[in-house]
Amino acid sequence: MIGKVYRVAALLLFAAALVSPAFSRENPRHPEWTRFEFTQVHMGTEFKIILYTHDADAATQASNAAFNRISTLDNIMSDYNPGSELMQLCQRAGGPPEHISDDLFRVLSQAQELSQRSSGAFDITVGPVVRLWREARAQRQLPDPDGLAQALKLVGYKNLRLDPLNRTAELLKPGMLLDLGGIAKGYAADQAIAVLEDRGILRALVAGAGDIAAGAPPPGERGWVIGIEPLDPQDKSATLFIRLHDGAVSTSGDSEQHLDVAGVRYSHIINPKTGFGLTGHSSVTVVAAKGITADSLATAVSVLGPWRGLELIKTYPDAGVLFVVRTGRGLRKYELRFPPSALLKPTNNF
Repeated sequence: MIGKVYRVAALLLFAAALVSPAFSRENPRHPEWTRFEFTQVHMGTEFKIILYTHDADAATQASNAAFNRISTLDNIMSDYNPGSELMQLCQRAGGPPEHISDDLFRVLSQAQELSQRSSGAFDITVGPVVRLWREARAQRQLPDPDGLAQALKLVGYKNLRLDPLNRTAELLKPGMLLDLGGIAKGYAADQAIAVLEDRGILRALVAGAGDIAAGAPPPGERGWVIGIEPLDPQDKSATLFIRLHDGAVSTSGDSEQHLDVAGVRYSHIINPKTGFGLTGHSSVTVVAAKGITADSLATAVSVLGPWRGLELIKTYPDAGVLFVVRTGRGLRKYELRFPPSALLKPTNNF
Protein backbone atom coordinates (compact mmCIF):
# COMPACT_ATOMS: atom_id res chain seq x y z
CA MET A 1 0.00 0.00 0.00
CA ILE A 2 1.14 3.50 -0.73
CA GLY A 3 -0.64 4.59 2.38
CA LYS A 4 1.83 3.37 4.96
CA VAL A 5 4.09 6.01 3.47
CA TYR A 6 1.28 8.51 3.38
CA ARG A 7 0.45 8.13 7.03
CA VAL A 8 3.89 9.54 7.76
CA ALA A 9 4.08 11.89 4.82
CA ALA A 10 2.08 14.75 6.21
CA LEU A 11 0.41 16.15 9.26
CA LEU A 12 -3.30 15.55 9.47
CA LEU A 13 -5.42 18.51 8.46
CA PHE A 14 -8.91 18.78 9.93
CA ALA A 15 -11.37 19.80 7.22
CA ALA A 16 -15.03 20.66 7.60
CA ALA A 17 -17.66 23.13 6.54
CA LEU A 18 -18.25 24.93 9.80
CA VAL A 19 -21.58 26.32 8.63
CA SER A 20 -24.08 24.16 6.76
CA PRO A 21 -26.99 26.32 5.57
CA ALA A 22 -30.12 24.41 4.61
CA PHE A 23 -30.81 26.44 1.49
CA SER A 24 -28.60 27.87 -1.21
CA ARG A 25 -28.26 31.64 -0.98
CA GLU A 26 -27.72 31.68 -4.72
CA ASN A 27 -31.33 30.60 -5.34
CA PRO A 28 -33.74 30.58 -2.36
CA ARG A 29 -36.23 28.51 -4.36
CA HIS A 30 -33.67 25.77 -5.00
CA PRO A 31 -34.36 22.41 -3.26
CA GLU A 32 -32.72 21.90 0.11
CA TRP A 33 -28.99 21.20 0.12
CA THR A 34 -27.87 18.23 2.17
CA ARG A 35 -24.38 17.61 3.48
CA PHE A 36 -23.07 14.08 2.99
CA GLU A 37 -19.89 12.60 4.40
CA PHE A 38 -18.27 9.33 3.34
CA THR A 39 -15.11 7.62 4.61
CA GLN A 40 -13.08 4.71 3.29
CA VAL A 41 -9.53 3.48 3.85
CA HIS A 42 -7.31 3.61 0.81
CA MET A 43 -3.56 4.02 0.33
CA GLY A 44 -3.19 2.92 3.93
CA THR A 45 -4.95 5.99 5.30
CA GLU A 46 -8.45 7.32 5.77
CA PHE A 47 -9.92 9.20 2.84
CA LYS A 48 -12.90 11.41 3.57
CA ILE A 49 -15.32 12.89 1.04
CA ILE A 50 -17.64 15.70 2.06
CA LEU A 51 -20.17 16.92 -0.49
CA TYR A 52 -23.39 18.85 -0.90
CA THR A 53 -26.22 17.77 -3.16
CA HIS A 54 -29.99 17.25 -3.20
CA ASP A 55 -30.02 13.53 -3.92
CA ALA A 56 -28.82 10.87 -1.45
CA ASP A 57 -28.51 8.18 -4.12
CA ALA A 58 -26.47 10.48 -6.35
CA ALA A 59 -24.20 11.31 -3.39
CA THR A 60 -23.56 7.64 -2.62
CA GLN A 61 -22.96 6.67 -6.23
CA ALA A 62 -20.62 9.60 -6.85
CA SER A 63 -18.60 8.99 -3.69
CA ASN A 64 -18.26 5.27 -4.50
CA ALA A 65 -16.99 6.16 -7.97
CA ALA A 66 -14.47 8.58 -6.44
CA PHE A 67 -13.26 5.97 -3.96
CA ASN A 68 -12.94 3.43 -6.76
CA ARG A 69 -10.72 5.88 -8.62
CA ILE A 70 -8.50 6.27 -5.57
CA SER A 71 -8.29 2.48 -5.19
CA THR A 72 -7.30 2.12 -8.84
CA LEU A 73 -4.50 4.65 -8.37
CA ASP A 74 -3.26 2.82 -5.28
CA ASN A 75 -3.01 -0.37 -7.31
CA ILE A 76 -0.94 1.52 -9.87
CA MET A 77 1.38 3.48 -7.57
CA SER A 78 1.81 1.47 -4.37
CA ASP A 79 5.38 0.65 -3.36
CA TYR A 80 4.11 -1.96 -0.87
CA ASN A 81 2.29 -4.09 -3.44
CA PRO A 82 4.78 -6.11 -5.56
CA GLY A 83 2.12 -6.42 -8.25
CA SER A 84 1.52 -2.69 -8.66
CA GLU A 85 2.49 -1.06 -11.93
CA LEU A 86 5.11 1.01 -10.12
CA MET A 87 6.79 -2.01 -8.55
CA GLN A 88 6.66 -3.94 -11.81
CA LEU A 89 8.53 -1.04 -13.40
CA CYS A 90 11.11 -1.05 -10.58
CA GLN A 91 11.63 -4.79 -10.90
CA ARG A 92 12.81 -4.16 -14.46
CA ALA A 93 15.23 -1.38 -13.46
CA GLY A 94 18.34 -1.44 -15.61
CA GLY A 95 16.41 -2.80 -18.57
CA PRO A 96 14.93 -1.15 -21.65
CA PRO A 97 12.22 1.56 -21.55
CA GLU A 98 8.82 0.32 -20.35
CA HIS A 99 5.44 1.47 -21.61
CA ILE A 100 3.39 2.76 -18.66
CA SER A 101 -0.16 3.99 -18.03
CA ASP A 102 -1.31 7.56 -18.48
CA ASP A 103 -1.73 8.01 -14.72
CA LEU A 104 1.73 6.76 -13.82
CA PHE A 105 3.37 8.74 -16.61
CA ARG A 106 1.56 11.91 -15.51
CA VAL A 107 2.75 11.56 -11.91
CA LEU A 108 6.32 10.65 -12.88
CA SER A 109 6.47 13.61 -15.26
CA GLN A 110 5.35 16.09 -12.61
CA ALA A 111 7.79 14.58 -10.14
CA GLN A 112 10.67 14.96 -12.57
CA GLU A 113 9.73 18.56 -13.29
CA LEU A 114 9.80 19.41 -9.60
CA SER A 115 13.09 17.54 -9.17
CA GLN A 116 14.64 19.81 -11.77
CA ARG A 117 13.12 22.99 -10.34
CA SER A 118 14.17 22.08 -6.79
CA SER A 119 17.68 20.92 -7.80
CA GLY A 120 16.92 17.44 -6.53
CA ALA A 121 15.34 18.36 -3.18
CA PHE A 122 12.33 16.38 -4.39
CA ASP A 123 13.39 13.05 -5.84
CA ILE A 124 11.17 9.98 -6.22
CA THR A 125 14.22 7.74 -6.84
CA VAL A 126 14.96 7.96 -3.09
CA GLY A 127 13.09 4.67 -2.55
CA PRO A 128 16.11 2.53 -1.50
CA VAL A 129 16.99 5.05 1.22
CA VAL A 130 13.37 5.38 2.39
CA ARG A 131 13.19 1.63 2.94
CA LEU A 132 16.30 1.69 5.13
CA TRP A 133 14.81 4.46 7.27
CA ARG A 134 11.52 2.60 7.65
CA GLU A 135 13.48 -0.30 9.13
CA ALA A 136 15.53 2.10 11.25
CA ARG A 137 12.42 3.68 12.78
CA ALA A 138 11.02 0.22 13.54
CA GLN A 139 14.29 -0.75 15.25
CA ARG A 140 14.76 2.69 16.78
CA GLN A 141 18.33 3.00 15.54
CA LEU A 142 20.09 4.76 12.69
CA PRO A 143 20.50 2.92 9.38
CA ASP A 144 23.72 0.99 8.83
CA PRO A 145 26.23 3.48 7.31
CA ASP A 146 27.48 1.05 4.66
CA GLY A 147 23.96 0.09 3.64
CA LEU A 148 22.98 3.74 3.47
CA ALA A 149 25.99 4.54 1.29
CA GLN A 150 25.06 1.74 -1.12
CA ALA A 151 21.43 2.86 -1.24
CA LEU A 152 22.49 6.44 -2.01
CA LYS A 153 24.28 5.23 -5.13
CA LEU A 154 20.88 4.32 -6.57
CA VAL A 155 19.36 7.75 -5.91
CA GLY A 156 19.29 10.41 -8.61
CA TYR A 157 16.33 11.70 -10.59
CA LYS A 158 18.48 11.96 -13.72
CA ASN A 159 18.59 8.15 -13.75
CA LEU A 160 14.88 8.10 -14.54
CA ARG A 161 14.20 8.80 -18.20
CA LEU A 162 10.74 9.55 -19.55
CA ASP A 163 9.70 9.54 -23.20
CA PRO A 164 6.48 11.55 -23.68
CA LEU A 165 6.11 10.54 -27.32
CA ASN A 166 6.09 6.81 -26.58
CA ARG A 167 4.91 7.16 -22.97
CA THR A 168 7.74 5.07 -21.58
CA ALA A 169 9.86 5.15 -18.45
CA GLU A 170 13.37 3.81 -18.05
CA LEU A 171 15.29 3.24 -14.81
CA LEU A 172 18.97 3.30 -15.73
CA LYS A 173 20.42 1.45 -12.71
CA PRO A 174 19.48 -2.04 -11.54
CA GLY A 175 18.10 -1.91 -8.02
CA MET A 176 16.47 1.51 -8.34
CA LEU A 177 13.21 1.98 -6.43
CA LEU A 178 10.67 4.75 -6.88
CA ASP A 179 8.76 6.17 -3.93
CA LEU A 180 5.66 8.25 -4.72
CA GLY A 181 4.78 8.94 -1.08
CA GLY A 182 5.20 12.68 -1.56
CA ILE A 183 3.04 13.13 -4.65
CA ALA A 184 0.56 10.34 -5.45
CA LYS A 185 -1.94 11.02 -2.68
CA GLY A 186 -2.36 14.62 -3.79
CA TYR A 187 -2.94 13.36 -7.32
CA ALA A 188 -5.52 10.86 -6.02
CA ALA A 189 -7.42 13.66 -4.27
CA ASP A 190 -7.44 15.66 -7.53
CA GLN A 191 -8.78 12.70 -9.44
CA ALA A 192 -11.49 12.04 -6.87
CA ILE A 193 -12.67 15.66 -7.19
CA ALA A 194 -12.71 15.26 -10.98
CA VAL A 195 -14.89 12.14 -10.70
CA LEU A 196 -17.34 13.95 -8.45
CA GLU A 197 -17.51 16.92 -10.82
CA ASP A 198 -18.10 14.60 -13.79
CA ARG A 199 -21.15 13.34 -11.92
CA GLY A 200 -22.46 16.83 -11.25
CA ILE A 201 -21.19 17.12 -7.66
CA LEU A 202 -19.40 20.47 -7.65
CA ARG A 203 -19.50 21.35 -3.94
CA ALA A 204 -17.10 18.77 -2.57
CA LEU A 205 -13.94 18.24 -0.58
CA VAL A 206 -11.64 15.19 -0.57
CA ALA A 207 -9.20 14.70 2.32
CA GLY A 208 -6.58 11.97 2.56
CA ALA A 209 -4.64 12.57 5.79
CA GLY A 210 -2.60 15.74 5.17
CA ASP A 211 -3.65 16.20 1.53
CA ILE A 212 -6.90 17.99 0.69
CA ALA A 213 -8.47 18.94 -2.63
CA ALA A 214 -11.55 21.15 -2.74
CA GLY A 215 -14.09 22.06 -5.37
CA ALA A 216 -16.73 24.77 -5.13
CA PRO A 217 -17.51 25.94 -1.58
CA PRO A 218 -20.46 24.80 0.53
CA PRO A 219 -23.74 26.50 -0.41
CA GLY A 220 -23.88 30.09 0.73
CA GLU A 221 -20.27 30.07 1.95
CA ARG A 222 -17.07 31.54 0.52
CA GLY A 223 -14.97 28.45 1.09
CA TRP A 224 -14.24 25.36 3.10
CA VAL A 225 -12.77 26.20 6.51
CA ILE A 226 -9.70 24.06 7.19
CA GLY A 227 -7.72 24.04 10.41
CA ILE A 228 -3.97 23.48 10.26
CA GLU A 229 -2.83 21.04 12.95
CA PRO A 230 -0.40 22.57 15.43
CA LEU A 231 3.29 21.71 15.27
CA ASP A 232 3.11 20.11 18.71
CA PRO A 233 1.08 16.85 18.44
CA GLN A 234 0.08 17.19 22.11
CA ASP A 235 -1.88 20.33 21.27
CA LYS A 236 -4.82 19.16 19.18
CA SER A 237 -6.50 22.55 18.84
CA ALA A 238 -5.92 24.28 15.53
CA THR A 239 -4.88 27.92 15.87
CA LEU A 240 -4.61 28.76 12.18
CA PHE A 241 -7.34 28.31 9.59
CA ILE A 242 -7.67 28.78 5.87
CA ARG A 243 -10.75 29.24 3.73
CA LEU A 244 -10.29 27.22 0.56
CA HIS A 245 -12.21 26.62 -2.66
CA ASP A 246 -11.23 25.29 -6.08
CA GLY A 247 -7.76 24.40 -4.92
CA ALA A 248 -5.69 22.13 -2.70
CA VAL A 249 -3.66 22.19 0.49
CA SER A 250 -1.04 19.78 1.83
CA THR A 251 0.95 19.69 5.03
CA SER A 252 4.24 17.88 5.52
CA GLY A 253 5.85 17.57 8.93
CA ASP A 254 7.43 15.32 11.52
CA SER A 255 5.16 15.57 14.54
CA GLU A 256 3.97 11.97 14.40
CA GLN A 257 6.71 10.09 12.54
CA HIS A 258 10.33 10.61 13.48
CA LEU A 259 13.30 8.87 15.05
CA ASP A 260 15.09 10.18 18.12
CA VAL A 261 18.68 8.96 18.54
CA ALA A 262 21.28 10.43 20.91
CA GLY A 263 19.26 13.59 21.35
CA VAL A 264 18.82 14.18 17.61
CA ARG A 265 15.39 14.13 15.99
CA TYR A 266 15.33 12.61 12.48
CA SER A 267 12.21 13.22 10.40
CA HIS A 268 10.68 10.61 8.10
CA ILE A 269 11.26 13.19 5.34
CA ILE A 270 14.53 12.26 3.66
CA ASN A 271 17.02 14.64 2.09
CA PRO A 272 17.84 12.86 -1.21
CA LYS A 273 21.29 14.42 -1.30
CA THR A 274 22.46 13.19 2.13
CA GLY A 275 20.24 10.14 2.63
CA PHE A 276 19.39 11.35 6.15
CA GLY A 277 16.07 12.33 7.66
CA LEU A 278 15.66 16.04 8.25
CA THR A 279 16.65 17.15 11.72
CA GLY A 280 14.85 19.65 13.87
CA HIS A 281 11.10 20.11 14.18
CA SER A 282 9.10 21.78 11.42
CA SER A 283 5.87 21.82 9.45
CA VAL A 284 5.18 23.03 5.91
CA THR A 285 1.71 23.80 4.58
CA VAL A 286 1.37 24.53 0.86
CA VAL A 287 -1.69 25.77 -1.01
CA ALA A 288 -1.82 25.32 -4.79
CA ALA A 289 -4.32 24.91 -7.61
CA LYS A 290 -3.92 21.11 -7.61
CA GLY A 291 -3.27 18.49 -4.97
CA ILE A 292 -0.43 16.91 -6.93
CA THR A 293 1.38 20.26 -6.81
CA ALA A 294 0.65 21.05 -3.16
CA ASP A 295 1.63 17.53 -2.03
CA SER A 296 4.98 17.45 -3.80
CA LEU A 297 5.86 21.07 -3.04
CA ALA A 298 5.30 20.50 0.69
CA THR A 299 7.99 17.81 0.64
CA ALA A 300 10.39 19.83 -1.51
CA VAL A 301 10.07 22.94 0.65
CA SER A 302 10.62 20.87 3.80
CA VAL A 303 13.93 19.62 2.39
CA LEU A 304 15.04 23.03 1.09
CA GLY A 305 14.30 24.87 4.33
CA PRO A 306 12.58 28.26 4.80
CA TRP A 307 14.66 30.55 2.60
CA ARG A 308 15.31 28.31 -0.41
CA GLY A 309 11.83 26.84 -0.02
CA LEU A 310 10.18 30.25 -0.27
CA GLU A 311 12.24 30.98 -3.37
CA LEU A 312 10.89 27.79 -4.95
CA ILE A 313 7.31 28.73 -4.09
CA LYS A 314 7.81 32.09 -5.80
CA THR A 315 8.19 30.23 -9.11
CA TYR A 316 4.61 28.91 -8.75
CA PRO A 317 2.23 31.88 -9.22
CA ASP A 318 -0.77 30.00 -7.81
CA ALA A 319 0.97 28.65 -4.69
CA GLY A 320 1.49 29.87 -1.14
CA VAL A 321 3.29 28.41 1.87
CA LEU A 322 3.36 28.53 5.65
CA PHE A 323 6.63 27.21 7.12
CA VAL A 324 6.73 26.71 10.91
CA VAL A 325 10.04 25.89 12.61
CA ARG A 326 10.70 25.25 16.29
CA THR A 327 13.79 27.12 17.44
CA GLY A 328 15.43 27.63 20.80
CA ARG A 329 13.36 30.78 21.16
CA GLY A 330 10.04 29.19 20.26
CA LEU A 331 8.15 28.85 17.00
CA ARG A 332 9.12 30.88 13.95
CA LYS A 333 6.73 31.24 11.03
CA TYR A 334 7.49 32.05 7.42
CA GLU A 335 4.52 32.85 5.22
CA LEU A 336 4.38 33.61 1.51
CA ARG A 337 1.51 34.69 -0.69
CA PHE A 338 -1.52 32.68 0.29
CA PRO A 339 -3.92 33.23 -2.63
CA PRO A 340 -7.36 34.86 -2.16
CA SER A 341 -8.99 31.43 -2.53
CA ALA A 342 -7.11 30.26 0.57
CA LEU A 343 -7.01 33.09 3.08
CA LEU A 344 -4.96 32.34 6.20
CA LYS A 345 -6.36 33.62 9.51
CA PRO A 346 -5.71 32.97 13.21
CA THR A 347 -9.42 32.24 13.82
CA ASN A 348 -12.14 30.29 12.05
CA ASN A 349 -14.36 33.39 11.80
CA PHE A 350 -14.46 34.23 8.10
